[in-house]
Amino acid sequence: MYRKPVIIGLKSFRLNKFEKFIIKSQKPWGVILFKRNIQSFRQIKTLTNEIRKCINDSLYPILIDEEGGTVSRLNKLLNSKEFSQSFFGKIYKKDPKNGEFLYSYYLNSICSVLNDVGVNINTIPVMDTLQKATHDIIKDRSFSKNIKIVKSLGKLCINILKKNGIGSVIKHIPGHGCANVDSHKKLPIVYKSLKKLYLEDFSAFKNLNSHFAMTAHVLYKKVDSTNPASLSKKIINKIIREKLNFNGLIISDDISMKALNKNFILNAHKALNSGCNLVLHCNGKIYESSRLLKSVSRMDNFTEKKTRQFYAFLR
Repeated sequence: MYRKPVIIGLKSFRLNKFEKFIIKSQKPWGVILFKRNIQSFRQIKTLTNEIRKCINDSLYPILIDEEGGTVSRLNKLLNSKEFSQSFFGKIYKKDPKNGEFLYSYYLNSICSVLNDVGVNINTIPVMDTLQKATHDIIKDRSFSKNIKIVKSLGKLCINILKKNGIGSVIKHIPGHGCANVDSHKKLPIVYKSLKKLYLEDFSAFKNLNSHFAMTAHVLYKKVDSTNPASLSKKIINKIIREKLNFNGLIISDDISMKALNKNFILNAHKALNSGCNLVLHCNGKIYESSRLLKSVSRMDNFTEKKTRQFYAFLR
């Protein structure tokens, strides 16, 4: 299986000629969809079929951020504005059985839609634990300030998606709850000790059996004083792989976010060299994606092995 370790975004509702050419010739690992790519159920189906026909792969990974609440790429088609992870976390806190039942029902409904339109990876659950300092970019996306609730509902989410043949992505590993800055706009810097970080945020991610994890563009000053998690060998190898025992594929958050250097190609190479298996390039600027894809080698043996395992799961 020949793939480049890059997930790309698209410009609009249909593939343009250059996007078709890049997908065919450069073979990115996958494609991620955003609101700008979604118009109607029929249109998404047409788009996902077109993508897979283009690369001649009926199981080709197509991702979406369909968390519910403030992050709903399908909001033109589904009314899930009220159904944030925080909404279900509050119900679960009062009545765990009812919380599990309602969240399971919601997830099964979303999975049914995703299966129908040809999306096979949903980048949920958000496993960041709510704290006093948590920035608004995360707040209603977090299940709870109680790490046990975060873990319980996160596990439920992973299992429900698996039963529906959808890959899950735990994020933002090792934890974004401790950050008081929006990493889309600026690099969050956190000064807590590793012990405190682990107890208050990181441990929610431990021993989760998800196919994928997405990194946090957060600088944990007392863990790696120079590199944010997405670009840190120490954090990826010693914390995510060893301490949190994550064995799936690690995807960087979007390498064109302002938390990182403006040089997205440099960001991508640093992320891959630090232990990320795949990098996200989400802005839909296909000329940038083309430059990035040309600059990287094919995916490594570990990534190919895990990709084949994911394909076996999809079958």
